[in-house]
Amino acid sequence: QVQLVESGGGLVQAGGSLRLSCAASGTIFTFNHMGWYRQAPGKQREFVATITNGGTTNYADSVKGRFTISTEYAKNTAYLQMNSLKPEDTAVYYCNARSSFSDVWGQGTLVTVSS
Repeated sequence: QVQLVESGGGLVQAGGSLRLSCAASGTIFTFNHMGWYRQAPGKQREFVATITNGGTTNYADSVKGRFTISTEYAKNTAYLQMNSLKPEDTAVYYCNARSSFSDVWGQGTLVTVSS
């Protein structure tokens, strides 16, 4: 089974930017959706963004216009470019790869946005 490893999290000031990466151990093109989700302390995991293997993207209202999801199939990697970060974006960010027969999660990477 494909494994996902996130990286790129860290501490950033409000208004700053980070780019998260999700490296897969195998091809990601077979997955219908690659996505990013996040879980803030004491809250449920929530949807952030997805991209299909056809390139269609979808974003949570809270991140529209600030975050961009993309994939680089040659590197079997998905990205989440996060701009204009806010303290409320603080969370553990998880990468997800989904198909009709598989649902894979990474271990998460912590993003902390200071005010």
